[in-house]
Amino acid sequence: MEQLEQRIQALLNLGELLGNYKLGNPSDSTLEKAVEAALANNRWFTEASICLMFEAWATALTKAKLQQWLAPYALPHSQPKTVALILAGNIPMVGFHDVVSVWVSGHQAVVKNSAKDPFLIPWMTHYLEAQTGVPQFRYVKEKITDFDAVIATGSNNSGRYFEYYFKDFPRIIRKNRNGIAVLSGHETQEELLGLGRDILQYFGLGCRNVSKIYIPKDYDLNGVFGGLYPHAAVMENNKYANNYDYNKAVWLMSEFDFLENGFFMIKEDTSFAAPIACLYYEYYDTIDQIKTMLQRDNEQIQCLVSHLRLPNALPFGTAQSPQLWEYADDVDTLKFLLEKI
Repeated sequence: MEQLEQRIQALLNLGELLGNYKLGNPSDSTLEKAVEAALANNRWFTEASICLMFEAWATALTKAKLQQWLAPYALPHSQPKTVALILAGNIPMVGFHDVVSVWVSGHQAVVKNSAKDPFLIPWMTHYLEAQTGVPQFRYVKEKITDFDAVIATGSNNSGRYFEYYFKDFPRIIRKNRNGIAVLSGHETQEELLGLGRDILQYFGLGCRNVSKIYIPKDYDLNGVFGGLYPHAAVMENNKYANNYDYNKAVWLMSEFDFLENGFFMIKEDTSFAAPIACLYYEYYDTIDQIKTMLQRDNEQIQCLVSHLRLPNALPFGTAQSPQLWEYADDVDTLKFLLEKI
């Protein structure tokens, strides 16, 4: 238990450090170097997006929230094992929840970072290990070997490969999912601004970003555009602007009907995963129709944003700020680490 308390204290120290971080005036110069390296490595990462992720983790890594998260579990694991972590890199530190789960469980981890984000999470684990003096993480670029269980995140294609390759191991395999929103037509301006954040934070690249909305008949989509307007600066990012121009050209050549405001496009479509700089919408008639859809398409949905009384609905503006106990794909990672290995 003493080691567990040390690990929890290390998380609290990390949360405080991240909460105090400011680029150009950091509380730790090595963290600033890691941020600068991340910015140079991936042009989708910006100072604002990294600081936003730091702020989210600073909010999560508090004593009260850690206690609430860990209370139901028997920690640490009685027989530490080695867990292979294969991390995504679509937004900054996207796999850090898996890392923290392994950290508190007491397991070891062999980690394969995404080439899109090879600097931030290693800095975090090195910081944590320095707090306790106990190494728990090893990073590899080559094929992962010598492990007892796997947590892997990737696309649908890579997910099928992971399922086959790791079929003989206890595993969590995550594939493509998307955030959705169900609107009533009675959203406040504040809620629509929150929806804009849910759509365009991290340029819409996260699996929790809203890429599809369900709206009642005769809904005025100008309200959605109004909520998106504060994010017009996304066009200053060349990668986003190039995607916007490309997808607009494709839709124009395909003679699709769509609406756009100079930096974002909205089109009626039954699909869930919209391209970058795009949002799909679909009409609904009744709430029962929505509930049926949620059950039918559960494996394609990462999270739901709405003020309607729908299962597990999140408030507008919170899609990218999950609590520690809100697990990706609704699979309890910590329970897996403690009971399935």
